[in-house]
Formats: sequence, structure tokens, C-alpha cells
Amino acid sequence: MKKDKRIRIITGHYGSGKTEFAVNYTFKLAREGYKTAIVDLDIVNPYFRSRQMEPEFQEMGIKVISSSVKGLSGDLPALSPEINTVLEDKSFETVIDVGGDKVGATALGRYHDKLDKEEYDMFFVLNANRPLTADKDSAIRYLRSIEQGSRQKITALVNNTHLCGETRVEDIIKGQELCLQVAEELGLPLKYTVVYKGLIDQLPDNISGEIFPIDIFMKKPWEME
Repeated sequence: MKKDKRIRIITGHYGSGKTEFAVNYTFKLAREGYKTAIVDLDIVNPYFRSRQMEPEFQEMGIKVISSSVKGLSGDLPALSPEINTVLEDKSFETVIDVGGDKVGATALGRYHDKLDKEEYDMFFVLNANRPLTADKDSAIRYLRSIEQGSRQKITALVNNTHLCGETRVEDIIKGQELCLQVAEELGLPLKYTVVYKGLIDQLPDNISGEIFPIDIFMKKPWEME
């Protein structure tokens, strides 16, 4: 993580687990002592929202920026002007959770000019078990649509192949194979392999990318009070 750029943009297909990765990444930055902010730009058709963790983030001193219209279930595309603060203030290590399709990624495109002046990483979170990213050509097509909508370039891949609570090591290996195919085709690195902490001891030795252990924080809408 120390080699990642100050601004980390997290994107991927709906159900890829991009928000879970973004939340865990943000917590890890804060635990390592960095002044940290998370920006919830997933404002179109949201399902899992990073801002639902706002109390936990605030407890750790993490700045949370989301829609200027408060409410966990609201889908109003009202962007907070505070986003400009963490883009420009180099004292912040910033994570941006972006919408999971071309339409959702257009919210990021609004900040195209500012991002082009800063060093950033844009991680495409890939779940090989999702129908629209289940093979190389489909995954590349989806990745390109995110780039087009956001007006930014993907810099690395993240293997987060899972089946929620039914995930097996075989799923992770399946995702690795697909990620390596996409990485070779596009000339991108496979930066992280996301693994639920309970599966770490079962992993083989030939895992590509940095192993990124996670806890499960995000709740489905029907699990929330």
C-alpha cells in the first residue's frame, strides 16, 4: 500500500466487492497512522454504500465525504464540494469509491481536470463470478466502459472473486486466472488479491499480486436496522 499513489480510485462491476475492498483499504490506511479520507461517489443505483460505515470511520478519525443530501438509501446525485478539499490537500491519503458502471463512473468524470494534475491509482476490482465480467473479453469491455465514463485510466487490477459467504479458494484461483489474462492483454499489473481472513491459511503458494486480507463489513439492505 505504501507504493500506491495518494489518491486511490476503486471501481468495478456491481457485486465485484469493490466497496468492501474500499472500506477495508481505508481502515488499513488509518490503522497505519495516515490522515485518511474516503469519498463515496457511488451515487447511481447504489446497493452497498461505503458511507453506511460512517460512525466506524469517524471513530478512527477518517474523514467521510458523500452526497450532500444525507440518507443511506437516497440515490440523489448531489456531490459534496468537500471532495475538492481531499483531492487538493496532499496531507490526505484518499480512497474514492466509484459507481459500478459507465453511468456511475461519470460522477468521477466531473473531477477529470483535478485528477489529471495529481498522481492517482485507479483499481479495477474484478470478480470472475459476475456474469458481465466472467471472461477476458467481457471484463475488458466493462473496464473500458468505466474508463470512458470516468475519463480516467485504470492503473491496476484487483482480484476479488467471491461468492459472498460461499467463497472457496477455488474461486480465488479462478479469478486469478482471469485477472492474469486481462492484465496481459492490457499491460496492467495484478496489484492485489483480496481474501477473506478465514481463508488465508488455505491459499496455495502461487498467488499473484499482494494478498489483501479483509473483514466483511458491508451489510445487505435487509440486514440493516
